[in-house]
Amino acid sequence: MDSTFPRAEGIRNVAIVAHIDHGKTTLIDGIFRAAHVFRDNARLPERLMDSGDLERERGITIRSKHCTVEWQNYRINIVDTPGHADFSGEVERVLSMVDSVLLLVDACEGPMPQTRYVLMRALALGYRPLVIVNKVDRPNASPDDALSRTFDLFLELGATDEQADFPVLYGSGLHGWMVRDLDKDPRNGMDRLFEAIVEHVPAPRADLSAPFLMQVSTLEWSDYIGRIGCGKILQGSIRKGADFLRTAVHWKDPKRTAWEKVSTSPERCVHLWGTRGLERVPLEEVSAGDIVWIAGPEEIGIGDTFAATETPEACLPPLEIEEPTVSMFFLVNSGPFSGQEGKAVTLRQVRERLEREQKTNVALRVEDLGRADGLKVSGRGELHLGILIEEMRREGLELCVSRPEVITRTDEEGNLLEPMEQLVVDVPEEYQGVVIEKLARRKGELTSVAILGTGTLRLEFTIPTRGLIGYRNEFLTDTRGLGIMSSRVIGYDLWRGDVTGRTRGSLVSMDTGEATSYQLENLQPRGVLFVEPGDRIYEGMVVGEHSRGNDLPCNPTKRKAATNIRSATKETTVVLNVPRKMSLDAALEWIADDELVEITPRSIRIRKAVLDAETRKKIERKRQQEEGRTA
Repeated sequence: MDSTFPRAEGIRNVAIVAHIDHGKTTLIDGIFRAAHVFRDNARLPERLMDSGDLERERGITIRSKHCTVEWQNYRINIVDTPGHADFSGEVERVLSMVDSVLLLVDACEGPMPQTRYVLMRALALGYRPLVIVNKVDRPNASPDDALSRTFDLFLELGATDEQADFPVLYGSGLHGWMVRDLDKDPRNGMDRLFEAIVEHVPAPRADLSAPFLMQVSTLEWSDYIGRIGCGKILQGSIRKGADFLRTAVHWKDPKRTAWEKVSTSPERCVHLWGTRGLERVPLEEVSAGDIVWIAGPEEIGIGDTFAATETPEACLPPLEIEEPTVSMFFLVNSGPFSGQEGKAVTLRQVRERLEREQKTNVALRVEDLGRADGLKVSGRGELHLGILIEEMRREGLELCVSRPEVITRTDEEGNLLEPMEQLVVDVPEEYQGVVIEKLARRKGELTSVAILGTGTLRLEFTIPTRGLIGYRNEFLTDTRGLGIMSSRVIGYDLWRGDVTGRTRGSLVSMDTGEATSYQLENLQPRGVLFVEPGDRIYEGMVVGEHSRGNDLPCNPTKRKAATNIRSATKETTVVLNVPRKMSLDAALEWIADDELVEITPRSIRIRKAVLDAETRKKIERKRQQEEGRTA
């Protein structure tokens, strides 16, 4: 927008960006309390912006959300963005709605992989970030070191002199205070933060007399209204019921060097909302500079331009939509217990549910490859797809999913490329050897080592996404639960060759029934069990991890023979180890290529893709014969 346009001085639009678990959502809780958005005696839950059950349970932000607070005649629109790399595309689009960012850095951990990513995007847009060093009251906090490393990161990412001269605040979002000087300022309240936002975040440029113009940055879906588009009004104003033009655009080539207009259609603004506090309130008219929600068009896409009818030529460049890196098959549940614990779905119902998800989850790709039992679904990572599966499970659906696989590309010279990730590992010194060894087997390259000063090392690797699939649980075991790992996709590079995956086989049931303590006791020495006495088992179901590399057929349903002869060991008590109960995320990481995860509202089971043992043997013999002919 032309820099000569006046600014909407009473509005500030800002996004809070950070690495996962650095305190973005908790900081917003403190902002709400300081701005008196709710009554002083109101009982409020923690992390108010984490609206969904999954967000509260996992303690992460999955979808970006925005709120509005009033402070001294200023209306401040604050956008809470996801901190996990799998949802990083949300950050790219949200930044187009705001005029600056609050970069949150943990005083203990300092800048992390996602910090680099979100800062790089903000600097590229010309923003001058406001840095907040959070959690300075924790025992191992080192705010000066965190700030120094943040400054180094600014220079490394090519910040201008003005961007590198960033304002800094210190504080604790949990306890609701921010200061400019840790030694001198009193630690009470968030007024310093509000002052810094008003002083350093530029007001949005807003030509109220120009024709209406806005670009859609976020989507929502309502079963009653349809698609709802959210974005910042760039110029002009619009009233409820007014007509406007929707223009869709797309990139011409994969490298995104040129774009073109796809279509222009006349639409009407049927519904219009703004945000006040956490609530979305209906409005009759909105004007430039504000972030609003508009419903009316039957089809709305990310990056669509909404413009006044008198400016049909108005068209804005498309926004970047992140490309998927991991895919898996969503299959109809064909197991013997199908429909007994949830709602058995057909392929048509699975397709309808995924198409509904695509209306708002724009990073998702759904492909029909002609399979009669399932669809190929692609996303940004294991967590991105795992969240979708968990949501479907909580809706009462049953389904099976295959092992995640990376999405490869081919360059202009015909070389095979695969997604690569930057991996940062914080690990106690005594466990560094096993971590480096395991990651080296998975084609990880150690790029840097730093001593954190608390008996902990920070190791940085460049590793294929394939190498991280199935590693997290192994990592927690190797580090006795004391290690922390985080990663982000950094692009595509040449295929790194075969990666060492799971080295142990499965204990596979040969019969259907209930598991017995008598037989599970006999199976214990053979590996780690996933089931306990009384669990229902079927043929082809995986009941444990074999201690060796091959699959072992077993019968956990076998009962002890009853005779009228007294046994010398009759009074012996059966002692069983606690079984390893597999969560959805752990099961997706653990399974092999020929296995599936069966998901129902009540159970997570692992099974062979082909349940019949004889059929599996025939398939394996055929595969070996084909390999022999091609060798």
